[in-house]
This record gives sequence, C-alpha cells and structure tokens, in this order.
Amino acid sequence: MAYFEIKGGERLKGNLVPQGAKNEALQVICAVLLSSELITIKNVPSIIDVNLLINLLKSIGVKIKKLGETSYSFQADEINSEYLLSDEFREKGGKLRGSVMIVGALLARFKKACIPQPGGDKIGRRRLDTHFHGFKKLGASYYFDKKKNFYKVEAKKLKGNYILLEEASVTGTANILMVAVLSHGKTQIYNAACEPYIQQLCKMLNKMGAKISGIASNFLTIIGVKSLHSCEHTLLPDMIEVGSFIGLSVMTHSEITIKNVSYKDLGIIPNAFSKLGVFIEKRGDDIFIPKHENYKIKSFIDGSIMTIADAPWPGLTPDLLSIFLVIATQAKGSVLIHQKMFESRLFFVDKLIDMGAKIILCDPHRATVIGLNRENNLRATTMTSPDIRAGVSLLIAALSADGTSYIHNIEQIDRGYQNIDLRLNKIGAKIKRIP
Repeated sequence: MAYFEIKGGERLKGNLVPQGAKNEALQVICAVLLSSELITIKNVPSIIDVNLLINLLKSIGVKIKKLGETSYSFQADEINSEYLLSDEFREKGGKLRGSVMIVGALLARFKKACIPQPGGDKIGRRRLDTHFHGFKKLGASYYFDKKKNFYKVEAKKLKGNYILLEEASVTGTANILMVAVLSHGKTQIYNAACEPYIQQLCKMLNKMGAKISGIASNFLTIIGVKSLHSCEHTLLPDMIEVGSFIGLSVMTHSEITIKNVSYKDLGIIPNAFSKLGVFIEKRGDDIFIPKHENYKIKSFIDGSIMTIADAPWPGLTPDLLSIFLVIATQAKGSVLIHQKMFESRLFFVDKLIDMGAKIILCDPHRATVIGLNRENNLRATTMTSPDIRAGVSLLIAALSADGTSYIHNIEQIDRGYQNIDLRLNKIGAKIKRIP
C-alpha cells in the first residue's frame, strides 16, 4: 500500500480549484438508473469512491462513456438483474457506502432491488433503517439476510404516502426521493435532508421530468410520474474540499485563492471558520485566504467557551469537524468540538496529540482543544489515515509540522480527494507518494 512522505513547514501560494462534489456525485450517478435514456453528468471527480460506483454500474449493464476529463454519459437501457444476485456484485457493492443509493433507483424502476451491506468509512454506526422504513411506506417489503449481510426489497406497486423521517438522513432522503418520483400519486417527505447535494439531485430529477417541489426545505412534495427522460447535469464544487483548503491555508501560514467555489452553496461554513478567528475574503465566486500568523478563537456572548458542533443542513456538515479541530490546535484560545452524528470520528486525535497538540478527548463525541497560539509548531510523526476526512486533516497537520511526516493507508484519502498530492505540490507543498 502506498504512503505519503510530507516535508512540513513549507508556505504555499497560488490557486486551487475544488473538484466536483463527491457526495453529490454518488447520488446523481445512482439516479441514472431511473431512466433508459442517455444522461450526461459533468464535473465528476476521479476519486476511488466515485470510480468504484461507475464500475459497479457498468457491471450491472449501464452503458458508460467518458466524454472528457470530468464528463460522462450514462444509459441504463439494458440492466442485468441476474448480476445483482452474484458474489461479484456483493463484493463490489460492499466496498463503498454510496452503493446503497442504487437500491432506491432500481426499486422505483424495476420494483425490486438488492444490495450488500455497504462499506465506507469506519466512523461509527451508519444504520439503514431510515431507507427501508421509507420504502415500506411507499408499498415495498424488505428482507435482511444476516448471514450474508444482504438486503432485498421488492414491491408489486409503489404508491405515494406521507413520510416523516426519524432522522434527516442525506442518503436516506435521496433513496426515498428516487422511489417517490416513479410512485403512483403524491408523496410528502417531512424532516427531509436539504443539503446542497439533495437540492442538486432534486433539480436533476426535475430536468428528467420529475415533479418535486419544496426544494431546499425539509418538506418535499413529489407527484409521481410514469417515466423519466434524458438530461444534462453539472456537479457543484465540493464544499468539503473548499473547507479543507481553507484549513490548509491557515495551518501553513499561506496565501491561497480557491477558485469557483459556488459561494452561495457553502451555507454556514464561512461563518463557522470565523468563530476560530479565520478571515476569509470573498472575491466574486472565489475565496482568498490571507496569511494567518495568529488567529484567536471567539467566545460566546456570555464569555463561555466556544463550541463548534455538527448539525443537519443548514447546520455545519460533520465532514468538516476534523478540519476545524486541526485549525484550533494552533489558535489562541480553547474550543469544544462536538461531533454528534458519528461516535468514532474523533478517534484520530491521538495522532495530533503525538504531534504536540493539546487536546482532551472528553468522550467519543467531544474533544476540547487548547490552542498553542503558534508558540510551538506541531512536530513530525508517522501515522495512519483512519478515514477520508481524518486522513486529509492529518495531511494538513503534517504540512504545517516541523520535520518530515509519513502517512500510511492513503487510499482512504484518495477515496475523497483527487490527486491531492499533485495539486498541492503545484502550489509549493512537498509531498511524495511512495509505493
């Protein structure tokens, strides 16, 4: 397995262009299964998770052509339903979390589907109850084979219904939404996730002929249609990568411009960075991050310690909390990082503590960071990437540290960040990918 050798302490300067949004890509690529007509998707990132999903769809029978560096066409007019029962499908589908969203599309169009227990980051429990309870509300029945870790779902007829989700699950909302667009009658989804990824999926489905209203709210109304047709769709820039680049700039004392960020879709993210004393300058649809020699964590109005916590959109995405935690290690002041959604996502902090950070892991969900105020740089070490977001956070820490660090299991980083070493080296980083 490959690893990174990172020489820390280099100041970076230049422009970075964020890739297409990973989380959106996984949803809209699954949505091509809803139609037999040609669908074109642009700004697709070449990352492990997306490439695995494309390969999985190709195995199912979807005709896929690469039209350019980031553009693909998909046509799902000859699906091999027998392949879904094969051992090869179970192996491929079990490698990534995003595979779960093919279930909704297949159920909607063919009235039956199956999927192995999906893989992905080991960041705690990620149950699928919301998905299958939603399918049941629309007229489907499901079965889970515990021995084979295999889900099956089927329906004689799909009929719209009122669905109150017990959690605002992004993938759950996407899956139920894809079933609802081809169900008979009206479906209403309350407590729906409303992240930009879901908004984009809704817009794409409407271009295909779906009838979805309430987009950008947590109450979606869907009038079912008989079939969907072709469309062209362009992915948003990845807001998680935008946030990662902001953190990179701050930690390495660098001046970086992030180009074409779709600022209106960043939501609360810029304001959340300002709570740590990070200054961000909006220049049209670009973001400029000036050199931060020092930055001070704010307090609440009553003087109590700042808390940064994740929440369903329009709250702060949990995918960026590890970046905020790393930035806080060199700030002036203290902050409580509260990861509410996943109980294993903060376990990477022991690596930062080894690098000299002052962090108290209160419990699996909360960590208190006492900032070093640049008085002591982080020191180099050897570490292993546990998941995508922790992996890039450790990479940022290593780039800011004194000395040479090594990060193993970088396939985790490659799952979510396209050629991250090559792109950062172009603006002055010194990262070697070693087989």
